[in-house]
Amino acid sequence: MSFSASGTAFGQNSNSKESTASPQPGLGGKSVFELKCATCHGLDGLGGEHAPDIVRRLSIRTLSDEALLDVIHEGITEAGMPGFPNLGSENDRALIAYIRFLQGTSAKDSPQGDSVRGREVFFGKAGCSTCHGRGQIITEDIAGFARDHGASEIREAIVKPTSGPPEAATAVAKDGREFSGMIRNEDNASLQLLDGDGRFYLLMKSSLASVQRKTGEPMPVDYGRRLSGREIDDLVAYILREAHASDVSSSPSEKDEAPHLQN
Repeated sequence: MSFSASGTAFGQNSNSKESTASPQPGLGGKSVFELKCATCHGLDGLGGEHAPDIVRRLSIRTLSDEALLDVIHEGITEAGMPGFPNLGSENDRALIAYIRFLQGTSAKDSPQGDSVRGREVFFGKAGCSTCHGRGQIITEDIAGFARDHGASEIREAIVKPTSGPPEAATAVAKDGREFSGMIRNEDNASLQLLDGDGRFYLLMKSSLASVQRKTGEPMPVDYGRRLSGREIDDLVAYILREAHASDVSSSPSEKDEAPHLQN
């Protein structure tokens, strides 16, 4: 398991005229975090290539200290997270304190808008539901992004989109099964798809009979002009609310375990 910390200064100059009133965790928790957690979860705990954000995710923030420590000790085998049962009681306490410190620093990036009004913007004026809506809910592509990014980053992605048009695919296996979704990862041997219900499919290309690709519509670049500042804040609040709601309501096995298709 990897949880990690940003490069925050923990030492204070005793001769400084200014001092902070908020307690900060000792170097022990930071050291344990960087040694055991940062490789996968990043130095700031906001997630990486191999593990999710543990700072902003509501399902993790709301765990009790005891429950969080159980996860650290036991690991999550199906998600590839090892357990760390022998850190020692002192390191256990220090690590939990440091994770809570990181989670507290993320509060400054909380949404400022109204999620109820944001829903109206999402399905109405902004037209987000045309590409990112499935019935009356947001699709997993945008929910997944929101779980791993803060309010300011989501706002930036809306106002100044940088990625190209999304690419979708329909893959037909040699046994006749069909899989459709957005392409999340691809290499010479495999293809990973994410469907509209949030299910991941890891498909070995040697097991596929055909793959049909389709480029989606590009993200509009004029939301900064079409929407007011308040409407964008409301939109961000709605996206975050829905992403966290779906995160809490789904079990780790439902969210994280990807079906594999091999020969």
